[in-house]
Amino acid sequence: DAESECSTMAPPSVTELDSAATEDAAHTNKEDNRCSHTPPATAILPNNENILSSPPDELHKQISKGVLRAKLSKRRHLVIPRAISPSYLEGLMPPIVADLFEPQTVTYNGGVANVPQWKISCYLEVMEGGIPCTNPHVGLQRHCSRLLEVCNTLFAKWYRQQHACNDVATAKYKTDSNGNPIVSRLMTFMTRYTPAPDENALLKHVDGAGKVDGSVVLALPIDKWTDSEENNTFEGGGLTFWDGRREEIKYDTRSGDLAFIDRAVWHQANPITRGTRWALVIFYKVER
Repeated sequence: DAESECSTMAPPSVTELDSAATEDAAHTNKEDNRCSHTPPATAILPNNENILSSPPDELHKQISKGVLRAKLSKRRHLVIPRAISPSYLEGLMPPIVADLFEPQTVTYNGGVANVPQWKISCYLEVMEGGIPCTNPHVGLQRHCSRLLEVCNTLFAKWYRQQHACNDVATAKYKTDSNGNPIVSRLMTFMTRYTPAPDENALLKHVDGAGKVDGSVVLALPIDKWTDSEENNTFEGGGLTFWDGRREEIKYDTRSGDLAFIDRAVWHQANPITRGTRWALVIFYKVER
């Protein structure tokens, strides 16, 4: 039975996620780009916004069953369709595409998936030491703060399930009062793909060069605010994984779809041939 394989995998109560929210994040001046690293997260779901597409207990069961199916195929990733409410994201996006999104040019050692300079992402949070840049966009981070907290909670649930029962490392991570791992966001960025060369995809790679405990990729809505939806609708896209017993596993991800990725799993953001495609990516550390 998917829900009884391991007692540590029982989904938490609804009230665990339905705690009080922080105040609405105000837009900050774009010049306020001081670097601030995120402390270990205690994730909450605002009780006045429908960020999730389904009740928390239903989503937790979906994650639990999905992980068990993935393990049968030796997979260390999971994609949950419409985990985040597309209508919530529709309300979140207009200030981002119109004002807040400011791509930063960064150079990684060896490039990113063979791209020497990465120019299509805006960094909300960066690693210690200012990696990959020293000026994260505080205003965009505040605008997305509630969504980021929900992603923390969902990642922690997924990680607990993924590493339950048969993982000797499970006992080594720190847990909260509900037995879930305490997680911190190491790096958070938003990407806008276009059909232009070096902007249309993020080809086969592992997140954080394999030095992060896991990550999430959230598909965001099509931009229908700065141009017509017809012009901005993308062709291609989605995610491909090289994981488990199958050589390639492809997903046609759409707004609200959330991918959980374990450490050092090869994957890529597939090329688009027209339009624009938006995604939010978070790298995680599990506190030990």
